[in-house]
Amino acid sequence: MAGLIAYVLRAPAVRIVATEPILVTGATGYVGARLVSRLERDGRQVRCLARRPDRLLGRVAPTTEIVSGDLLAPESLDRAMRGVRVAYYLVHSMDSAANFADVDRQAASNFATAARSAGVGHIVYLGGLGSGRGLSAHLASRHEVGSILRSSGVVTTELRASIVIGAGSASFETVRAVVDRLPVIPAPRALETAAQPIGIEDLVEYLVAAANRSQRSAIFEIGGADQVTYADVMREYARQRKLRRRVVPLPGQAMRAARVMLQALTPLHGRVAGAMAESLRHATVVSDSGARDAFPIQPRGLAAAIERALTAEDHEFAEMSWSDALPPTSRWGGTPVNRRLVSSDLEHVQGHPHEVFAPIQSIGGNNGWYAANWFWRLRGSLDRLRGGDGMRQGRRDPHELCVGDTIDFWRVERVESGRRLLLAAEMKLPGRLWLQFDVDAGAHRASLRLTTMFEPAGYVGLAYWYLLYPVHRAIFAAMLRGLRRVAEPAAPAAAPAAPGASAARISRQLH
Repeated sequence: MAGLIAYVLRAPAVRIVATEPILVTGATGYVGARLVSRLERDGRQVRCLARRPDRLLGRVAPTTEIVSGDLLAPESLDRAMRGVRVAYYLVHSMDSAANFADVDRQAASNFATAARSAGVGHIVYLGGLGSGRGLSAHLASRHEVGSILRSSGVVTTELRASIVIGAGSASFETVRAVVDRLPVIPAPRALETAAQPIGIEDLVEYLVAAANRSQRSAIFEIGGADQVTYADVMREYARQRKLRRRVVPLPGQAMRAARVMLQALTPLHGRVAGAMAESLRHATVVSDSGARDAFPIQPRGLAAAIERALTAEDHEFAEMSWSDALPPTSRWGGTPVNRRLVSSDLEHVQGHPHEVFAPIQSIGGNNGWYAANWFWRLRGSLDRLRGGDGMRQGRRDPHELCVGDTIDFWRVERVESGRRLLLAAEMKLPGRLWLQFDVDAGAHRASLRLTTMFEPAGYVGLAYWYLLYPVHRAIFAAMLRGLRRVAEPAAPAAAPAAPGASAARISRQLH
């Protein structure tokens, strides 16, 4: 059994037995959640300490243990530490209403004391890059936490990182909020400070590898392959999102104004963004080669890290179950999900999912769109006027689809026969647009869901979405009803008809 296998780790000879749980604090946070997923995939026995265990239900594997506890309540830590060999410390209190430095100091002291008492062999801590005198409160607190953990006597590996590039990271979401929403970006001089961003996958690799290293405490500075400025991060994100953005220098430091702006643009990460703004004046770059010598990791550069973050987010959206993610009733203007706006409609159809999906798979081209074909022809003409291909692409095959196929001005990104079709718009738009068709089997009928997802490019994209929302909503609702009408008449009472019969029936109804 995998639970009895001893994992032989890299030099020096350190062994972590799979039956010994690995403790992760901060598992509900951005980095912690991804570390837990990685450890689970590696077959490790994971234990998560959480103030609100309910937030982890359904987000971790059934084999992962969830323990209720609070780092500010020392008596709650004994159970979490029991039998632990390696413990990850991935918490901070920058979003706390109280003095975050005091809260972090107390939490680290409680954790260090409990780890020493429980016989924990190794603490892995994620801190922040930065050095010299006059550090910001944020960076000074990060360094102080590392010192407290090392002073416990428990072997402590501290990894110091700069900006983390990944969808959901507070630093990346702050960059994204500024670039997406401001066509002209006011830049205090601190935005020209050097940084060394690291992709989230590379950061997790370092965290995993750190647990397998030597038996003495050490500090390692880690970063991506590129040293850039904060303004460069914004420019590269804008380039990959195909946004025209101009960075305009501000006189003086203007940090107070920058902090207020960041808090307003990123309400979800408001306090964190404000605290981070204070750290912009400090260079956060790797100054020694210790990590390169200790770990066999080749981190990505900035462009590759941003590309990976955007691609991973697209994949996550493609896997999303909108029936579970969206409220029961659709709100006007759609539901914001991360940086996208999502609108969804549902129809119940009498028939087997195979029959219901057949007209979806035949959509577009000469078959039409089951409603308001005049609208699609008009939209194609407007696209051609703007330099696009319009509806000239048509379809490769009238009834079969493969990933990469074109359907008029859409491209197939995903197709699962009888279940799902995901189309990405290739027309000229101030943003990115997807249509997703989902068919789910019920007891006596199937459900047919059409979901529209739009990622606006700045305020122009938002204006486009909201101004045309009533039109799009009416067109897509009519399309959904049209699909139901085509699917229902020949829906079988027992077994589905042969695929060839479905295609022939659709062809007769459309022509």
